[in-house]
Amino acid sequence: MGRLIDLLPPYPGGQDRNSKTARDALQSLWRGLNMPDESMDYIDLSGGEPVFPSSFAVGTAAQASMGAAALAAAEIWHLRGGTRQRVAIDMLHAAQECRSYFTLDGVEHEIQDKLTGTYRCGDGGWVRIHANFAHHRDGALALLGCPTGPETTRAMVEQALSQRSALEFEQEAADAGLVVAAMRRFADWDHHPQGMAIAGQPALSVTRIGDADPRPLPKYLHDARPLKDVRVLDLTRIIAGPVCGRALAAYGADVMLINSPHLPNIETIAETSRGKLSVHADLETADGRIALANLLRSAHVFVQGYRPGALQSLGFGPQEVANMRPGIVYVSLSAYGDSGPWAQRRGFDSLVQTATGFNHAEAEAAGIKEPKPMPMQILDHASGYLMAFGAQVALTRQATEGGSWHVRVSLAQTARWLRSLGRVSGGLRRPMPPIESYLESSPSGYGQLTAVKHAAQFSLTPARWSRPSVPPGTDPTVWPFS
Repeated sequence: MGRLIDLLPPYPGGQDRNSKTARDALQSLWRGLNMPDESMDYIDLSGGEPVFPSSFAVGTAAQASMGAAALAAAEIWHLRGGTRQRVAIDMLHAAQECRSYFTLDGVEHEIQDKLTGTYRCGDGGWVRIHANFAHHRDGALALLGCPTGPETTRAMVEQALSQRSALEFEQEAADAGLVVAAMRRFADWDHHPQGMAIAGQPALSVTRIGDADPRPLPKYLHDARPLKDVRVLDLTRIIAGPVCGRALAAYGADVMLINSPHLPNIETIAETSRGKLSVHADLETADGRIALANLLRSAHVFVQGYRPGALQSLGFGPQEVANMRPGIVYVSLSAYGDSGPWAQRRGFDSLVQTATGFNHAEAEAAGIKEPKPMPMQILDHASGYLMAFGAQVALTRQATEGGSWHVRVSLAQTARWLRSLGRVSGGLRRPMPPIESYLESSPSGYGQLTAVKHAAQFSLTPARWSRPSVPPGTDPTVWPFS
C-alpha cells in the first residue's frame, strides 16, 4: 500500500475538481424527490471541506443531509400557511453534531467496548468485530473459542483470529446472527452480490403503499414550529434512527421513543433522546403489541430500524401498519438494503464502513496498512437526516394527495451516496477541530447533559428540543394532550 497522502497538497486542501459541493449534493437529493426548486433559494450553506481529518467529504455529507431535513421542515411550515423562511447551516457545525459527543455531569462517556475494533486474520485479511452489546461480544468470542468473561483481552482475540480467514469468519458470524465485517476494497464491494443489488438504487426512496384520503396539516403561524402536533413513533435504538427522531423533535414533532424493557441500549441514548417522550412496550407480548396499536391510531409517522421483515412477523410491517392507520408515513432503516443476499444481515456504521471499502480507502490515503475508520459515524448520522428528510417529504405528499407512504434508507446506500460526493485532497492533514463552542447544557433524566446544539438555523421558527432527554420507560404509553 503506497503512501498516497504524500502526493496530496498540504492542509488546507479542498475537494477534488470533480467532487460535488454541499449545494450540489443537497439539490440532487431535493430534486430526486421532486421537491420544489423555489425552496433552494432559501437555504444558506457556509463553510467548506475539509472540516475533519478524512479523505472523504464527510462535512459535505453532514451539511447536505441535514440541509435536506431542515429545508423539508421549512417547506412543511410553508405548506401550513407560513411565509417562506431562511435556513442556514454551517458545515463545521453540522459535522460536529455528527460526532455523537456528549457529557453527563461533566463526564465524557466511552461508547465503545474494549474488544470492539479491527483485527488481522491469518490469511492477511482484516475483520471488524462489534462488541458494544454483550450478546454480540460474547457470541463472537464463543465462535473464536475465547472466554466470555472480563478477563478476555484483545491479544487473546488476535491470537484466535490468526488461525482464521477474514471472509470465512465474517460468514460464520453472520450465520450465527452476529456482527462482524471483513475489510474490502471498493472494487471488491462493487462486484459483491450485495453491492450489485443496491448499485442502481437512490440514496433514499419514498413510495406509495396504500390509499388514504389526504390529511392536511392544520394551519399554524406565529411561533409554532413546522411539525407541531405531528406524532412520530420511534422504534429505533442505535444512532441513525434516533438521529431521525431527534431531528423531527427539534422541528416540533411529538416523538415517542419505544423501547423493549428487555433489550439493551448504547449510552448515546442520553444524547439522541433530546426532545422525545420515552416509553416501554415489549412487542413480543400481546400487551406490548396492543399498546403500540393504540398509539398508532393517531400517529403520523412510524420509524423503525429492525431488520427487513422482522416487524412484519410481529404484525407491524409497512403494509400491516398502513392497513391499521391509512395515511401513515412508514420509515424503514436497514444496514445493507432490503434486497440482495445481505438484506437480513445485521450491521452498524463501523461495520458497513469496513465491508463497503471505506476503511481500506481511508487507510490507503493515509499510507497505512491497518483499516482506518472515518473520523465520525457519518453513515449513521447522514442516514438519520435522510430518514427525517424522507419522512417529511412523505408528509407533504400525504397532506396534498393522500395515500400511505414508505420511506426506505440503508447505511450501505448512504455509503454509496457518500462515495459519489468525491474525495478531499489533503483532508487527512486537517486536525480535528475543538468542539467546545458548539455545545449547550441542559438538565436531563440522566444528569446534566452537555451536547452539540442543532446546526440548522431557522429564521422564523428556531429549532429546539422542548422535552428533556429521559430514560426508557419514563413516560406512559399514551400521547400527551396538544
